[in-house]
Amino acid sequence: MRKLVRSGSPLEPVIGFSRAVRAGPYVVVAGTAPIAAAGGTACPGDVAGQTRRCFEIAEQALMEAGARRAHVTRTRMMLTDITRWREAADVHGEWFAGINPACTFVEVKGFIDPDWLVEVEIDAVIED
Repeated sequence: MRKLVRSGSPLEPVIGFSRAVRAGPYVVVAGTAPIAAAGGTACPGDVAGQTRRCFEIAEQALMEAGARRAHVTRTRMMLTDITRWREAADVHGEWFAGINPACTFVEVKGFIDPDWLVEVEIDAVIED
């Protein structure tokens, strides 16, 4: 079974990607940026707020693929300023309390939109 989850981003057909892909029990969520519900960047300048927004978008994609937060096995946290890792880490700790997925924090040079301070990727395995 292979299921593609679309976000409606105008970049999906240009780049040729899906927000998430489920292949059997595995779900992978692509790099998810802090896009506000009305468009633009959510929470400008706020790493914690942007991290929350990324998780909200990614969780919606997980749910559309048939997964839940409890199925998450790995997260990748990408920040443009690694000295602010703790702000994202605190949100991660709240979001995944008791789930404790494998997690990696990395610094990147930048994202497509210079107002984005963080992007996240999520992997999950549906076991039930």
